[in-house]
Amino acid sequence: MPADSLPLKAGAGLDLLAGVRVLDLTTSIAGPYAGQLLGDLGATVIKIERPQRGDDCRDWGPPFLDGESLWYLSVNRNKHSVTLDISQPRGRELFASMAGKADVVLVNLVSRAQRKLGIDYATLRAHRHDLIHVSITGFGLEGERADLPCYDLIAEGYSGVMDMTGEREMPPQKIGTPAADLLAGQDAALAVTAALLRRHRTGQGAQIDVALVDSMTRFMAPRLLPYLGSGELLRRSGGRDSVIAIYQAFDTADEPLTLGLGNDGIWRRFAEAVGAPELANDAGFGSNVLRRQQRAELVKRIAVLLKQQPRAYWLEKFAQARVPAGPINRLDEVACDGALQARGLLYVFDRNSVRVPQVGLGIAIDGRSEGGNKPPPKLGEDTSSVLGEWLGLADEQIADLKRTQVI
Repeated sequence: MPADSLPLKAGAGLDLLAGVRVLDLTTSIAGPYAGQLLGDLGATVIKIERPQRGDDCRDWGPPFLDGESLWYLSVNRNKHSVTLDISQPRGRELFASMAGKADVVLVNLVSRAQRKLGIDYATLRAHRHDLIHVSITGFGLEGERADLPCYDLIAEGYSGVMDMTGEREMPPQKIGTPAADLLAGQDAALAVTAALLRRHRTGQGAQIDVALVDSMTRFMAPRLLPYLGSGELLRRSGGRDSVIAIYQAFDTADEPLTLGLGNDGIWRRFAEAVGAPELANDAGFGSNVLRRQQRAELVKRIAVLLKQQPRAYWLEKFAQARVPAGPINRLDEVACDGALQARGLLYVFDRNSVRVPQVGLGIAIDGRSEGGNKPPPKLGEDTSSVLGEWLGLADEQIADLKRTQVI
């Protein structure tokens, strides 16, 4: 298995959010990713799941590892799993008590469903006035689409990113990762940290409203604003950028590479590196505007030059000349990237002798990133300990909750 070659994660994690308690009621990807980011930064994250079934994402496979979806394992580390049926009155009562002791609550249900279950901001704020309540939905808490269901694919379609992805002559394409989910989750975590800072300053809580469509549409700003400001409707162009003249993939004698010639200095260094100084000396190519006007010709000339040598040759040349270029890696090549492993981005947890692979936080603070605090939890593995610690429930009370299937 590829994970066998990854280093084992160990060491203390980040403590920036130490002492912050988060109740994560979300399922699938966006909300759990937000919770994972907060956990990576040091918060205590309690993942509230339905008894027996748990997070929808646990079943998203194959592939599975140790009986769980690898998608689930990708967004749920540094959390404690508690099973609790909030559709039952006793379950809602217990959750409200926990919310009174929490700093942050993450929810990914539409507003109507939140109110029905008593997990909306207005209801939970009664239990803690400075609560930070985060809703992650498809379209936001208000508006004509507020009640519509949504997944990443739907949000990508609304945002315009699918229309801008792929070759011009081919149909629109989804991005190859759940981009809207991950962006919305990241937005939620960012907003939580900002709200915590304001609360520290003013004592005020917050209602945070994150929508997948909004997050994905903001991601499109560098494409959307040029249309808004010019009226020029750009369409997908594959890997060829429509602003920078030379910004695309090229074939070499063996494997393709990417090339980004974003300013005049890079253009001149590129021309020297490929042994074509005449390109740099030609006044007709002296600026990005001029190069854009002759893009078709330039692309043909560059394509001929790069086909003369293999990719490794060109990447070494471009690195020496400080020309932005790189490979087009497959997932297996990313997984064995020594530089990524050295930075601590790819690693495994040892969970009961099972190697659980992870893609890390990717942010170093004071020289370290998130530590090997807690692998993604099995369903309900922390229920008894959390209810005992947070609510002071005795063993017999917890046993009774199990008998009535509240947990």
